[in-house]
Amino acid sequence: MDYRAAALKILPHICGRCAREFSGKRLRELTVHHKDGDHHNNPPDGSNWELLCIYCHENEHARVVDAAAGGTARESDPAPAKHRPLGELAKLLKKK
Repeated sequence: MDYRAAALKILPHICGRCAREFSGKRLRELTVHHKDGDHHNNPPDGSNWELLCIYCHENEHARVVDAAAGGTARESDPAPAKHRPLGELAKLLKKK
C-alpha cells in the first residue's frame, strides 16, 4: 500500500489548513503533505503526514519557495520608508 492510501485510511478526510471535508470522487483533491518535507519519511502511524487540499498544498509549497527566494528579512534589506505623505494633513485641515 502506498503512503497516500495509508494516509486516507488513518486520517480524517479533512484539509488540515482550510478544514474542508472531502468524500467520494472529491477525495482525489486531497494530497498528502509531509510535515518535515522528507517524502521518504513515511512512518506507518502517519505522524509525518497531513492531508491538504490541492489548493492549500500548493500554497504551502509556494511559501517555502518564497522564503528561499529571500522572503525573509535580512540585514541588507533597505530601511523602512520614513516619508509621511499625510503627516501635515491636520495642519492643512485647520487652515480651512
